[in-house]
Amino acid sequence: MNASAFDIAGRVVVLTGGSGRIGQSMAKGLSAAGARVAVLDLAKGAAPETDGLAYLTCDVTERADIEGALRSIKDRWGVPRGLINAAAIDAPPDAPAEEFGPFETFPEASLDRILSVNVKGVFLCCQVLGGAMAEAGRGAIVNIASVYGMVAPDQGLYEYRRRQGEMFFKPAAYATSKSALYNLTRYLAAYWGGAGVRVNTLSLGGVLAGQDAEFLEGYNAKVPLGRMASEDEYTGAVQFLLSDAASYMTGANLVIDGGLTAL
Repeated sequence: MNASAFDIAGRVVVLTGGSGRIGQSMAKGLSAAGARVAVLDLAKGAAPETDGLAYLTCDVTERADIEGALRSIKDRWGVPRGLINAAAIDAPPDAPAEEFGPFETFPEASLDRILSVNVKGVFLCCQVLGGAMAEAGRGAIVNIASVYGMVAPDQGLYEYRRRQGEMFFKPAAYATSKSALYNLTRYLAAYWGGAGVRVNTLSLGGVLAGQDAEFLEGYNAKVPLGRMASEDEYTGAVQFLLSDAASYMTGANLVIDGGLTAL
């Protein structure tokens, strides 16, 4: 295999959640690699639009929004060649205290909100955008998952907060949503294999983003590489999964977590 197999120059790639921390890095990296990147998000990213980077306001939980985005992309660049489902939400730092409370009292409305974006949003984007790629007879989908879809969060990492008097547990909803992506990926890999569309998951480890020193000490001790990732360390894997270098890879899960799940 030569280096050209990794080339994605000129390919139209749709990136949901591309205005988030990791999404912005992916958008920048893929655009720099020559892809034409259409970012679907409710907020516009920080990078300016260029001939190869466009932002479309889109709620991934609304099929009509996704269909409208697809029409705009086709008018501008043609049928997408790649789809990265990165749009996702977790309990934010300013979430109601009950979202960080015991599992037994986690709010039903919060569960509905997280599952709607993290699972329904991926499902709908695959239906609309993946369906267009299948009709064209080629394409690659990357569903962004998490190590917390593979293994349970270590609640011991938050013991320092409980010692400080907080009732804090890493919620189950995010982990549940990310776990759902594995079988959706396998289903679609089997369903669209004959249509030339490959579907894989990419499971990410934690990203350094100003976490508490006590949390970092505990997390880093669990990681063979001894640190959290920077957001730009995932873009190369995404480019690989979109490119012809991964032409025989579908229904798989690529894990990039510094070795966290190896222990």
